[in-house]
Amino acid sequence: MSMSIFCVSLTLVLSIFSGTDGYFFQVVRQCRYSSKDLQGIEFIHSYVFNQAENIRFNSTVGKYVGYTELGVKNAEAWNKGPELAGELGELERFCKHNADLHYSTILDKTVEPHVRLSSVAPPSGRHPAMLMCSAYDFYPKPIRVTWLRDGREVKSDVTSTEELANGDWYYQIHSHLEYTPRSGEKISCMVEHISLTEPMVYHWDPSLPEAERNKIAIGASGL
Repeated sequence: MSMSIFCVSLTLVLSIFSGTDGYFFQVVRQCRYSSKDLQGIEFIHSYVFNQAENIRFNSTVGKYVGYTELGVKNAEAWNKGPELAGELGELERFCKHNADLHYSTILDKTVEPHVRLSSVAPPSGRHPAMLMCSAYDFYPKPIRVTWLRDGREVKSDVTSTEELANGDWYYQIHSHLEYTPRSGEKISCMVEHISLTEPMVYHWDPSLPEAERNKIAIGASGL
């Protein structure tokens, strides 16, 4: 399964707020990279006053750039002084030094989804039945949930939510299949995620009592 590439921005923010007149000064340091080999990594150091960025150092540009009258004057002075040498070293010292730590503790981690199949009340429509396939507490975000009917993918009468953030690094997603039951058919939910070595298929068993059917996905298997 093809998964999207992470684009990572590690940010440190220093903010100073001045009382009742509402002056707000902010310094933002960012490391941006999109691959583990750190190709294209950037260090960005921005100075912001009252939400307007007035000067920025970008390691790709290799110098300070001003965006306001004061920012232009400071950029000219800092590009000739010791400030520039200090910024040029931050890509190695700050960004690359911490990249392995962040990958090993956060970005390389994967957590398998907990999958549940359940019967839900269908909306008033063409079909008398509806199933919901829910995947909970998985990481990272990209996931694919599809429905199978007698082994063939179902593309009509299917609706799904986006990946929903739990607020604790984990995600959940819910997919609905509206259908008309047929005798002897097999309906399954297939889940593909980077934490799984192969797609997992969860079979719906309508022969169980309703309470039991709604507790767990029956007959999980790998393809």
